[in-house]
Amino acid sequence: MSVARVSEISSTSEQSFEQAIREGLERANKTLRNVKGAWIKEQAVDVDGGRITRYRVNMLVTFILDE
Repeated sequence: MSVARVSEISSTSEQSFEQAIREGLERANKTLRNVKGAWIKEQAVDVDGGRITRYRVNMLVTFILDE
């Protein structure tokens, strides 16, 4: 039997939502073991002068707890 836990994290990128997701998951993998998935809870952008300056995602990362 496996037991999982979910942690909510935020990540940003100046390039795209996809890049923000990748960077968030890469960082999560440095701290959490056994990461198995992520659910993108929210997406938002920062705007300056009518242009998008930053992409932001809030995600729920699922990881399996050690036995």
